[in-house]
Amino acid sequence: MSITPRTVRLLMPVAAALFLGVALAIRTVDDGALRQYSGTALYASMVWAGVLFLWPRMAPVPVGVIAVLFCWMVECAQLTGVPAELSARSLVARLALGVQFDPVDLLWYPIGVIPLAALHRLVAGGVPLTPRGQRQREGSAQGGGASD
Repeated sequence: MSITPRTVRLLMPVAAALFLGVALAIRTVDDGALRQYSGTALYASMVWAGVLFLWPRMAPVPVGVIAVLFCWMVECAQLTGVPAELSARSLVARLALGVQFDPVDLLWYPIGVIPLAALHRLVAGGVPLTPRGQRQREGSAQGGGASD
């Protein structure tokens, strides 16, 4: 069974919505460390889904790297005070950009992405998809490649 880029594009918004739902559910039952750190990891999971939505043929490691780097950039932007100012005006900005820099968050972003990259590698066989959804394998040219 191969997963086409179209299927990936259909699944990623669903995955992001599930991550958001889990994060919001945790926020309703906890106001401590679980809420903070799970929210950080699940935020990174939503970013991972967004990256894969934009580039559905991308291999798992680059998707994960881009997602973590994006999260780190948003976290470091909090050092400027701009996200805090925007967050004071908008709940959406607060959820998307955060309020203040927390160096511990830098460690939690990969925790939200690494399991997804591993699952992505397992499902995709670690091989990017072609436009028709067929896996690309080295040495499997038409007519003479090694079979699996």
